[in-house]
Amino acid sequence: MFDADGSADPAEIPAFVAALVAGADFAKGSRFTEGGGSDDITLLRKSGNYGLNGVANALFGTTYTDLCYGYNAFWADLLPVLDLPPTDAPAPAEGMLWGDGFEIETVLNCRVAAAGLSITEVPSIERQRVFGETNLRTFADAPACCVRCWPSTAARPTAASADAMRSPVPGGDRP
Repeated sequence: MFDADGSADPAEIPAFVAALVAGADFAKGSRFTEGGGSDDITLLRKSGNYGLNGVANALFGTTYTDLCYGYNAFWADLLPVLDLPPTDAPAPAEGMLWGDGFEIETVLNCRVAAAGLSITEVPSIERQRVFGETNLRTFADAPACCVRCWPSTAARPTAASADAMRSPVPGGDRP
């Protein structure tokens, strides 16, 4: 899963797949781990990400270095754990459906962490976007991320309950 603005390099996909095959439930891209980087992040966005990392790491006991980056890979059987809205849900009269905005990366990361799943960070380099303009609204989206993550702390499922929520994947088991 990555943004469709041309900033992610599909050549990195094998590194994400390798993390999954090595045992991770969720391979989390990071621009701020050794080997990662960004050609497109401002000091303000980097500072906000750092602050949100601190909140999430305190809430979930994680060691995220890049909570707000959307280059991730995960097993299809985890979809029920992510509790995403139905794809046919009607859009609200004004604004976007939750998850259509910037906070989706944070929501996914918080839900995976709250479920106690195995997370591996994968170095990733974010390039300058090729298409479109950023949807990030720094001062509006940061609080929205916190509001969306907070409910994930309420009913922290165990890894065993997350295992029970997984759906069977057509074609067999994981390697």
